[in-house]
Order: sequence, then C-alpha cells, then structure tokens
Amino acid sequence: MGYVETLICRSCNSETEPTKILACPKCFAPLDVVYDFDNIELTRDSFKSRPPTMWRYAELLPVQDAQNIVSLNAGYTQLHRCKNLEKYFGLKEVYVKNDGLNPTNSFKDRPASVAVSKSIEFRLKVIGAVSTGNLAGAVAAHAAKAGLPCYIFIPLGIESGKVGQIEVYDPHIIQVKGTYDDANRLAYLASETYGWAIANITMRPYYVEGSKTLAFEVSEQLGWRKPDHLIVAVGSGALMRAIWKGFNEFDQVGLTDGSKTSIHGAQAAGCAPVANAFESGSDRIKPVAKPDTIAKSIAIGDPGDGQYAIQVAKTTGGRIGSVTDREIQDAIKFLACKEGIFTEPAGAVTIAQLKKLVEGGYIKSDESVVCCVTGNGLKSIESVPAGAKWHTVEPTLEALSRVIAEMN
Repeated sequence: MGYVETLICRSCNSETEPTKILACPKCFAPLDVVYDFDNIELTRDSFKSRPPTMWRYAELLPVQDAQNIVSLNAGYTQLHRCKNLEKYFGLKEVYVKNDGLNPTNSFKDRPASVAVSKSIEFRLKVIGAVSTGNLAGAVAAHAAKAGLPCYIFIPLGIESGKVGQIEVYDPHIIQVKGTYDDANRLAYLASETYGWAIANITMRPYYVEGSKTLAFEVSEQLGWRKPDHLIVAVGSGALMRAIWKGFNEFDQVGLTDGSKTSIHGAQAAGCAPVANAFESGSDRIKPVAKPDTIAKSIAIGDPGDGQYAIQVAKTTGGRIGSVTDREIQDAIKFLACKEGIFTEPAGAVTIAQLKKLVEGGYIKSDESVVCCVTGNGLKSIESVPAGAKWHTVEPTLEALSRVIAEMN
C-alpha cells in the first residue's frame, strides 16, 4: 500500500498535499486522488488469492497503511445475469450489480469504509456524515467498528427503515429542519468548528475513491472486460464520476483493454437538476429547492458533482435522463418479479432508464449493459407498490381448494 502521489484539482489542475481537505484551496473545485501508477504492479493473477472485498484493490485506494483499514467486508457483490430481462428487452447481455448485498445494504459501505479508514490514518477522533439514509447507516456502522464517536446529519422526512438502521449503531443523530442541502451546510460548519471528519465533506477526495471499486468489480466479474453500457443513479453525481475514474484506472494499470463503456445516469423527475441540464444541452445546473420524490436517497437539489456527471456522459457517449415516481414503482415491481431482486427506489431508476434507453435506440440488441442497484428495497419498504394477491383461509384443505378454484 502507500501509492498516493498527490491530490489534483479538476478545474485548475493545481496539486495539493493529501491531507484532510474539502476542495482545492485555490479555486474550491473538487480534488482527485492521483496514484503513483509507475510503481503499481498488478496483473490479473494478482487477485486470485485475495479476499472477495473492495480492499482486494488496495493499491488503487488512498489508505497508506493496511493497519488503518476499517472493513465490514463490503464489496465484491453479486453481478447478477438477468436472463429474463435479456429476453424482455431483446438484449444480448443484461446484468444487475446488486450492491444491496453490502453489509449495511447499500453501495455506501464502499466510500464509508475508505472515509473512516482515512480518518484513522489522519488520527482524527470524530467521524460524521450528512445523508438521506444510506451513507448515514454505513458511516455509523464503520464508526462503531472503529470505536469512533459518530455524528449523523439527516434532513427531515427520510424513510423509517433507514432511520431504524442508523439508530441501531447508536450515533448522535442531528435531524435538521430542512432539505439535504440545509443539512449539508450545517455539517460543514460543524466540521470547521469542531474539527470533525465529515465523510462526504471534509474527507471527500478520499471518500469518493471507495465508490470506484464498483467499476473494478464489474470489470473483473465480466472476465476482465468492461460492459458496453452502465446505468447508475445520480444524486450528487459523485458515483457516476467515480465509476468512470475506476474504469480508466484499470485501463491505466493494464488490467483492461481500454474499450469504451457508455456511462448513463438516471434521476427521479421530482429532483432532476442534472438530467434537466443534460437534456437541455447546458453544463449549468439549476438547483431544485424542494425535492419531491420517493427516491429520497438521490433527492439532492444542489448536486456538487452534477457538472462532472454531465461531462462523464458526454465523454463516454452516455445519457442522463429522469423517470417519474410511477415509473420507479413499476420498475421496483418489474425487477422483483422478473429477477427476484428487491431494490430501493434509487436502484429502480436505473431499470426504468434502461427501458427508455432501449426504446430510444441508445442500447443495441448485441450490446451488454450493467444496471447498478445501489440499495436494498427493505430500506424503503413504504415505497413498494401494492398489488400482491392475498387470500385468507381456514386451516383446511377444503378451504384452500375453494380459493384455488376461484383463482382459476
């Protein structure tokens, strides 16, 4: 380990020492971790005996000393071949990358593990996060594992299942009377005032590195090749860009061949500032003051990485679109009934967007596509569409037979 070379600004390209930092000190743009690729020696055989977690890619993650790693064994989640979706859409290969199978049941375990580990490496004593639910649970769980005090900032109105999961790890929960963006501002002020490490704010350059392991895994699980298309939900936009970075880094170290993957984004129509900008042909994102969607985990009205998500889509030949709450609910039920996978609304936007991309001719019948399911449906059980067929019977075979006869 120990291959971090510097932090580089996405805007002005200035370099910064890899310390606890939010953004570029010169222009306040986001910072990316740059690795010493000349000294990283990896081959496909390097991974044969490594544990099936995200930390199998330790050389390409920003923690310098393995003793500082805090892991709940997140990552290397199932890449599910969707034969029924292939038949339905008339496509060659369809996969779901099911990150609902992570320890706290969402992809946020990936960045949380890195952020908490890096906080320990920096000898910081308190960790926190601002979240609509998934990251809160992930950071609280990893903080509990590390023995660190934890402060979680959440907006009003997040799903009860996510609140219950956060509570079980016993962090300090700060519920903010406002939106995610209001909670985000307060968490930043708390970090500056008290010196806390806020995972997705003051630890952000390192935090986002955890998410790119999703791209590493997809490539490895497909036999060291990249899919033709990948669809991901867009909240802040950070995950979309992290996946793009991950694919590029695997090319750079020679594990994949440099072929192109079109990376597509999907938002909920009730909070779609990035999709709206993309569809209008603008790089300028107009914030949404009051998000209104069942996909609460991606309801970020002022997305910090939104313009970079648009850049990724344009660079890779992808698209960013929006889907309605009704389309999200239909996609939850559709994926469950076709493939047995129960996704939260943020994962369902990728399935709804897949339908639109196929219908629009953006995905061809001989191409492969991966849809990222970012969280488990049990986290958002109130969003599940009704419609299951219930039958109440007496405990006798005769009663059951009558019901079966009525059904037929």
